[in-house]
Amino acid sequence: MADLYAQWKKDEQASFAGWDFSYLKERWTEEQPPWDYKKIAKGLIKNAMAVLDMGTGGGEVITSLGPFPEHAIATEGYEPNIKVARKRLEPLGFKVIAVDESGKLPFADEEFDLVLNRHSAFNRKEVYRILKTGGVFLTQQVSGNNLDDLIREFGVESKFKKWSVDMAKQELEKVGFEINYAEEWSGKVEFKDMGAVVYFLKAIPWIVEGFSVDKDLSVLKRLQERSDKGEKLIFTQTRFVIQAQKPL
Repeated sequence: MADLYAQWKKDEQASFAGWDFSYLKERWTEEQPPWDYKKIAKGLIKNAMAVLDMGTGGGEVITSLGPFPEHAIATEGYEPNIKVARKRLEPLGFKVIAVDESGKLPFADEEFDLVLNRHSAFNRKEVYRILKTGGVFLTQQVSGNNLDDLIREFGVESKFKKWSVDMAKQELEKVGFEINYAEEWSGKVEFKDMGAVVYFLKAIPWIVEGFSVDKDLSVLKRLQERSDKGEKLIFTQTRFVIQAQKPL
């Protein structure tokens, strides 16, 4: 166990920047939703004159979706990601702005004809306000019951339990959006070792708030014992996608 503990501490302290999980290469596998967010977004960008990417992370996803229109802006609310995003996106013509995506956005009314949002909070009234008439809002969200089976191992519950495709659709329709497409999905994520779980939970601190190897050592040991008996570290992830439009 001493060797495992040392590895877990190493994984806990490993650096994490942007939204880059390459540290876990070959240490986890994820099933993917039936829709292709990148393909949908790339198709929309082709016809856009002004695009906003909300919650861009380190710019990892949007980078591959060009070419981009002259007016291209990305926002990010998580401080460690902002410098990474600027380094990656500014050479592509993006302006990267630090904001709280769930609050007031520093943009003019009807400034964009496309707003993209992958796994970030959003203020539905603000998104509607900054979209041009006929503009499109595309978002892929992490459902509120995401990784419930993993979270429960630590004796806690998600604070976002009610967040679902139906709730998001209702909220968007309340401010005037028309829903063009919506789908929800659940699939599996498998961690090949407990150190991968440790790194994942430290990289995304809001999944199990206050997580640390020392504080949660008993849980890690319990999961390790189950793994040693041949039980795979498989948990359930959930996502939904919505494409909405500001009516003509």
